Amino acid sequence: MASAPKDITIIGGGIIGCSTAYFLTRHPSYSPETHRITLLEASSSNAGGRTADSITDPATLADPTTASKKNPAHEGIAGGASGKAGGLLALWAFPSNIVPLSFKLHDELAKEHGGDKRWGYRRCYASSIESRARLPPGFEGAEKEEGVDPVSSGAVAGSKGLHKDHKKDSKVRRKLDAPEDLDWLDIEGSVGRYQEMGNPENTAQVHPELFTRSMAQLAEDRGVKIITGARVTAINKTGDEKGVESVTYIKDGKEETLPTTNCVLAAGPWTRRLLPEIPVTASRAHSVVIQTPRPVSAYALFTAIQLPNGFPTPTPTNSKGVPGAHRPLRGSQVVEPEIYARPDGTAYACGPTDTVAELPLTTAEVEVDAARCEDILHQVGGISDELGRDGQVLAKQACYLPQGGPWIGEVPRTKGLVVAAGHTCWGIQNAPATGKLVSEIILDGKPKSAKLGGCDPSLAL
Repeated sequence: MASAPKDITIIGGGIIGCSTAYFLTRHPSYSPETHRITLLEASSSNAGGRTADSITDPATLADPTTASKKNPAHEGIAGGASGKAGGLLALWAFPSNIVPLSFKLHDELAKEHGGDKRWGYRRCYASSIESRARLPPGFEGAEKEEGVDPVSSGAVAGSKGLHKDHKKDSKVRRKLDAPEDLDWLDIEGSVGRYQEMGNPENTAQVHPELFTRSMAQLAEDRGVKIITGARVTAINKTGDEKGVESVTYIKDGKEETLPTTNCVLAAGPWTRRLLPEIPVTASRAHSVVIQTPRPVSAYALFTAIQLPNGFPTPTPTNSKGVPGAHRPLRGSQVVEPEIYARPDGTAYACGPTDTVAELPLTTAEVEVDAARCEDILHQVGGISDELGRDGQVLAKQACYLPQGGPWIGEVPRTKGLVVAAGHTCWGIQNAPATGKLVSEIILDGKPKSAKLGGCDPSLAL
């Protein structure tokens, strides 16, 4: 039975907003005749946060007959972290009150909509690994020049060696407790510890941009109106300040007002600009996408890589890097890039976050610090030739992660205003549960599929 007529406005075209739009249209009470749903995305471009030489559409690498086609009218959707994340899904993620629901929904969505082809859904392994990097080309002599003996210091001599014989030697791999199909890492002298964190029973992955675009398209197919280039400037309350009345946004330089009975604020790190009392902060993260010479096995790796003396010094957290200006490291340093092998023949790798650049107006203005991308490429290339010398760099990119939550639920003292933001690095994982819970809050009056627990925004106020 359809509920009372509602004008629902979703602010944010990332995975949380798009998942909310999708699940609203799948709710038993939804009716396109009585429920008007509009999704507003501030940006009208996906070019922000990527260097000019980066690929513009990852669907070109996936199955061309079934991958989520790029809808020109949706330019701007997944323009931020939702298009530049790793896409890891795990039952061991957090918060535990919504993770099981979301992991289950991911599997159901993939089965219903062909997610294996459309957005790269598959089960995988997750592991932590300690290793030692080889020096990259151009830095081979730096270690010796600094007066450190490469052999006695434990560094790997001959940084150009592929170690292919050792990579195929299962005895070496078993001794290190590393699985035999993890054959795209250099083993001899470089891997110190391997530990499984997750397996195909409790771990999976998606391509985040293709998944977000798919959720947007599937929602639009059921009646959601998507408007990009619409930057919201105000959520307007009723005269008594107890409810939502409308949303004001700017598009093409013109101010528009949209009547709204229910507003979902899913603006990620931009949330506090419209709702300052919700403690969501932002930090910038850089990543790269590398096309490997052959498809690599399905592992998500949380690394701890020891950089030897003479390795390119990583860009300091609080400074702006200069591309190609890395100096040889004096001493050693441990870095922790994450690496995600993908079924489209690529690998994604990301580095640490920084707060050097302030959050811009929209995702279209996100700046990439190319030196931080070089850091990641040096580091992952130092433990794998598939990710280094033999790979092809397809994208250098940056995005802002929302930190501090997740917060999911109606904002106290403002009927009809729901926040869904602050999902940290597990936004892709927890998006389906968030979307489903928000659809229940709006159309049932309360969440039914899981308890909000610590996600309840009333705890933040």
